[in-house]
Amino acid sequence: MTLAWRHLLRALYLETSTPRTPKTRPSPKGAFWTSVTKLGLHTKPRMPPCDFTPERYQSLAYDRVLEIHKQHLSPVLTAYFSEPLLLHQGHMEWLFDYEGNRYLDFFSGIVTVSVGHCHPKVNAVAQKQLGRLWHTSAVFFHPPIHEYAEKLSALLPEPLKVIFLLNSGSEANDLAMLMARAHSNNTDIISFRGAYHGCSPYTLGLTNVGFYKMGLPSGMGCQSTMCPDVFCGPWGGSHCRDSPVQTIRKCSCAPDCCQAKDQYIEQFKDTLSTSVAKSIAGFFAEPIQGVNGVVQYPKGFLKEAFELVRERGGVCVADEVQTGFGRLGSHFWGFQTHGVLPDIVTMAKGIGNGFPMAAVVTTPEIAKSLAKRLLHFNTFGGNPMACAIGSSVLEVIKEENLQENSQEVGTYMLLKFAKLRDEFEIVGDVRGKGLMIGIEMVKDKTSRQPLPREEVNQIHQDCKRMGLLIGRGGTFSQTFRIAPSMCITKPEVDFAVEVFRSALIQHMERQAK
Repeated sequence: MTLAWRHLLRALYLETSTPRTPKTRPSPKGAFWTSVTKLGLHTKPRMPPCDFTPERYQSLAYDRVLEIHKQHLSPVLTAYFSEPLLLHQGHMEWLFDYEGNRYLDFFSGIVTVSVGHCHPKVNAVAQKQLGRLWHTSAVFFHPPIHEYAEKLSALLPEPLKVIFLLNSGSEANDLAMLMARAHSNNTDIISFRGAYHGCSPYTLGLTNVGFYKMGLPSGMGCQSTMCPDVFCGPWGGSHCRDSPVQTIRKCSCAPDCCQAKDQYIEQFKDTLSTSVAKSIAGFFAEPIQGVNGVVQYPKGFLKEAFELVRERGGVCVADEVQTGFGRLGSHFWGFQTHGVLPDIVTMAKGIGNGFPMAAVVTTPEIAKSLAKRLLHFNTFGGNPMACAIGSSVLEVIKEENLQENSQEVGTYMLLKFAKLRDEFEIVGDVRGKGLMIGIEMVKDKTSRQPLPREEVNQIHQDCKRMGLLIGRGGTFSQTFRIAPSMCITKPEVDFAVEVFRSALIQHMERQAK
């Protein structure tokens, strides 16, 4: 089904599909709405239609899944919700759990499912390639890798034309660190506080989110610098960021002169003067910070920072793992929104719509520097399955105008959520670009102190019970992260905003008791 037809179907707003009634226990939605009615909410937000019926779940019982997870899988607590969600099937922007309940997925597998769960065209390409050739390696050639390299390179400006294919964002950033050091003959690499660039032993040095740090040596030669956050940082205000929605903090910046940017650049210079060697290897930056809660920098900051890094002999790396492939709407790559040209670009997640795939793209000069120092090889990187899927993802983005959809629907959604910020004292900031949005929850707008985690958890849980799945981020997990598949439509945005508003009302009434 084309995106245009899906827009029309949802515009009719007819309930053509409803979740099945769970057989094993009462539906949590029913109990939830009984309690909400008592609290004074008028109506349950009506879920938009879905033209898909999931298969009947016939796998492991829920309690058995919990038991196996406890006994055999990682003990790190990563699952959302006190009762983890057991998912069974996906279709475009929708997910279905083991009981048949339907959810609108506004986090897309942590900003990964770019064109929709099980997109028909991507599925067909994957199945065809699956029957032809699963795997070879870089010691043999196969057409999918060359076809994909040509398509991807055409989407990047000169001289970013040499592609290294890998399996994950951590691998991509790991390799980019190696490239920066091999090319510069220097060691020190700078990244922002609040940055997330991976969890490998190497990239842990770049990742500056407390949850991911450990007490053993890792990521040597990495230094953090202040994140130029115009909402929570010491400087910033209502004219500073590239977004349809600005922070409510006041500032006296002129359109062509951002005082906050100048202040944060001084902090960056201080890092260069005190924390690293006179010559450095490079600087990593996400165009918009993802894990830290969709944090945006002052306009013009990255351009000046890149100049300072290059003066020290370093290379500039744009981490496009979450921002790339049209998600930001106005541009295909996040670095383009800052008017900069990086030396290295890393990408993963949306590149394969959920299939394990990643890439590092750089200049011929930097690629040759690495080749002189290292025989780089990756067994699974660029395998036929990944490249066939990657090519189909690029084709779907173009054919269905998904970058344009991200711009139009994302801006619509940002403005809708901004109205909730004006309505509720605990919604401190709404920010982002395209279909990458952060909603920061605070005790009050004056202090900007994070809303306590248990209260954010309750709001998060309430959204899930009403059929909306959203993510979390920020130093204190205080920011809701919204990044749906780029096929999302305005009626689905209307539903999501109304669900979030209902969850906020329920929270306020709960606090008033």
